[in-house]
Order: sequence, then C-alpha cells, then structure tokens
Amino acid sequence: MTNAIKPQPGIMDIALYEGGASHVAGHDNVLKLSSNENPFGPSPAALKAYEAAGRALHRYPSADHAELREAIGQVHGVDPARVICGAGSDEIIAFLCQAYAGPNTEVIHTEHGFAMYRISALAAGATPVEVKEHERVTDVDAILAACTDKTRLVFLANPNNPTGTMICQADVARLADGIPEQALLVLDGAYAEYVEGYDGGAALVDERDNVVMTRTFSKIYGLGGLRVGWGYGPAHVIDVLNRIRGPFNVSAAGLAAAQAAVCDVAYIEKCRQDNARWRSWMADALAEMGIPSDVSMANFILARFASQEEAEACDTYLQSQGLIVRRVAGYNLPNGLRITVGDESGCRRVVHAVRQFKEG
Repeated sequence: MTNAIKPQPGIMDIALYEGGASHVAGHDNVLKLSSNENPFGPSPAALKAYEAAGRALHRYPSADHAELREAIGQVHGVDPARVICGAGSDEIIAFLCQAYAGPNTEVIHTEHGFAMYRISALAAGATPVEVKEHERVTDVDAILAACTDKTRLVFLANPNNPTGTMICQADVARLADGIPEQALLVLDGAYAEYVEGYDGGAALVDERDNVVMTRTFSKIYGLGGLRVGWGYGPAHVIDVLNRIRGPFNVSAAGLAAAQAAVCDVAYIEKCRQDNARWRSWMADALAEMGIPSDVSMANFILARFASQEEAEACDTYLQSQGLIVRRVAGYNLPNGLRITVGDESGCRRVVHAVRQFKEG
C-alpha cells in the first residue's frame, strides 16, 4: 500500500474477527462446541425447501423478501412491512451503523457484548464506547450514564453472548426511555428463541419509535451456513435501512429455507426444550467440579475457571480429546470458556473430559 492510499479512519483499528475453530489436528471425531450452533441442525422442512431451491439457482432471489417477511410476521406477530432481511443479523447491525453512526458519533456496547458492535461502529467511522457490566450482567444505569449528545446507537444483546445472562423487560424499557432523543436502542435477539415466552423485544418496538430488534436464523433454526437474519423496527428506520440494503442481499435458497424453518414451530419448540434440559445438566455437572457459571438463557454456558491459566489449560486438554470450545479472553473474560450446549452425547462427552482434566 502506498502512503497516499488509505482506508477510512477507524478501519485499521478493527481486529480481525475470529470465528470458532472447526478442526483439531490429528482428530477425526471432532466435536465442535465453539460457535453456538444447533446440534440437531435445521428443520427437515427447511432442508426440503433448500433442496428444492437448488433447482432454480439461475434465477435471482426475491428483492423484497415478501414471502419470508410474511411468514415472520405470522409466526412472531409482527408487521411484515416493518421487517427487513439480511445476510445474518450481522448485516442488519452493519446497516444500522452505516445509516445512523459515523465520524464524531458514538456507539455504545457493553464490556462483554458481541464483537460485531465494535467492528461495525469502527467500519462506519464512529467511536465505540464500552460500558462496564455488573458481574457479567448488563448495567442499565451505567449505559445511561455513558450516553452523550454524540450517542447514536446503543446495542444490547438480551440474552447476551458470551455471558448468557439477561435483563428483565422493565429494565429494557427503562433503557429505551432514558437514552438521548437522537439515539436508537438496538435489541439483539440472536438467542431470543431459547427463552420460553420471550418476544425478543418486539412489543417494545411497537410501543416506541426509538427501538429496533434484530434476530437470526443461525442459532436455534440451524441455518448458520446460509446467513439469514432479520430486523424489526419503526417504519422510519426500516425505510432508511432498505435504502442502503443491496437488492439481492439474501440468497434464494436462504429465503426458502428460512421461510420453512420459521413456520416449523413444533421443531423449534423441541429444540428449545432439549437445549434447556442439557444446559441445566451441564451447568450442574460443571458446578459440582467447582466450575461455576451464571444462569444461562441461551444455548451455551460460560464456564468460569479459577484463573486464565486454568481455563487455557483446560481448553488445551479438551482439544487433545477432539473437543472444541471457545476461549473468550477477547471478550474481557480471560478465565472463561464458552461451551455450546450439544446433544446428550456431546454434553456428556465434554463434561467427562473436563472431569478428567480436573482430576488429572
């Protein structure tokens, strides 16, 4: 690169995102519990729809995503006209930063929040502002205290990744009421489906004009490989985001599979119940070994070790057994390992290996 050719300010401050590893050298029977994927995969109906879409790959996908938006509206009880679809919820987050943040503005996120908030803010030229949590739980008062006349976006993952913790609806509403008038509250509901009876913040969106909700098909719906997400917000926000959205930003196969997936309510309910059962079992089993975790409302557990050294040593041992979990030092949690809740055999396998590590 010559000295004259330079990227926009902020971009070189972005550390490259590292996804969960998928391979361990020397192991064929690798169990990946590092990316919070659904161990049961997508709904059979979604697979069928995906295969059918493969017969028309020469056709461009829908530009308005109308059928998927209608299905989302029916299942989630939201207005399809105020739904926007994207290549994962990551793209909706990027749209929001591109549209509402920029130079001389600030984007707030919590200290253990999803890495893409900071990345998307920097990519838009905005200044990310990290706010402390209280014992790994979002602190509404701390967020409100961090707001200034430069604040444009406040990101809140609820449940949060990688902590798994969650704040109540009353606290979320208090946050929405307290942020500056020029700011939007963005409720990231990537793990909302894992919480029984939780709408991800949809009702709050309907009640206010300063709240946007994002959701994904990558977690409980098991479609991470297709990259489909959606957002729900006030009409004035969705209108703005659609002006910068590429016309064919979601593939035809992704749209078809997501539509079938969202309509298979029974399959999602089964996945939610199985996750809750094995999440509790794994948390209890680890606690008995002296490895605590906060009550998780998502599909993973943040196991807390006595030190960073012990966490890294345990991770190294797990890799030697063909088990991949996620180190979270990059999320300011150096003594933690985030462990995705697998199926029964996966949960038993990882707990057995951790026990061997502790006893070894």
